[in-house]
Amino acid sequence: MEFGRAGSGSGIKKPWLGRQGSVSSTPHDAAQKDSQIMDVENGRAHLEVNRQGPRQRPQDQPEDMGFAHNNVLHNNHFRKDWQRRVRTWFDQPGRKLRRRNARKAKAARLGIRPVAPLRPAVRGQTVRYNRKIREGRGFTLLELKEAGIGRKEARGIGIAVDHRRTNLSEEGKKVNVERLKEYKSRLIVFPRKAGKPKQGDSSAEELKAPITRQPLPLPSVDVPEPPRKITPEERDFQAYRTLRIARANARHEGARKARAAKKEEEEAAKKK
Repeated sequence: MEFGRAGSGSGIKKPWLGRQGSVSSTPHDAAQKDSQIMDVENGRAHLEVNRQGPRQRPQDQPEDMGFAHNNVLHNNHFRKDWQRRVRTWFDQPGRKLRRRNARKAKAARLGIRPVAPLRPAVRGQTVRYNRKIREGRGFTLLELKEAGIGRKEARGIGIAVDHRRTNLSEEGKKVNVERLKEYKSRLIVFPRKAGKPKQGDSSAEELKAPITRQPLPLPSVDVPEPPRKITPEERDFQAYRTLRIARANARHEGARKARAAKKEEEEAAKKK
């Protein structure tokens, strides 16, 4: 190997360089160079793929059916003698007759008492059912008070009491108060001992009146209105706007009062 002078570059012979210092190659060398360039590009593409992360599962490929997280391993074993554990209902006709006889025996045991206690007329829950009237659990203490019936007395004369329910409207309370008054006017209280009536028991004439054991029917609160023409006031009325204004007034009522009070204080301070 020969070395050239200092500053003149390397003394290694480079036969592929021409006189002008340009690269001269044969067709074989060009093909080899192209393959090297492709290898480099493929390597870069491989690096780009590796940088993107692990290989993603295609969307159309289903997930592997396996176990995940800290759950119980499936161990289903249907090996019980289930034929002997089937619930049958072949005694349904017998149960029907038994319930009927039990009702008759209870009615005979109660004598002339009402079949069921008197319950209030209430609206169904939620917007879906609140247009219907149904029987509630019991009358409120306020309804009993306005009807003139005590709490303990109500339980003794067949009136259901519910101390948890509260009245949300005057109309509903009025309907139940009238229901209690009508029940009390039609009620016949028999004395425990025929010859010794107590205070609150019915008189002898009232005891001879015809008796019914069925409870009061529910009142028909909704009265259907006959069809009529729409008035100009109803046509011009804007329900949504009225409701929004009412909500806004209720929301800003406190702030407006505070602002008015502050303004009055400032004016009073200026006068001083």
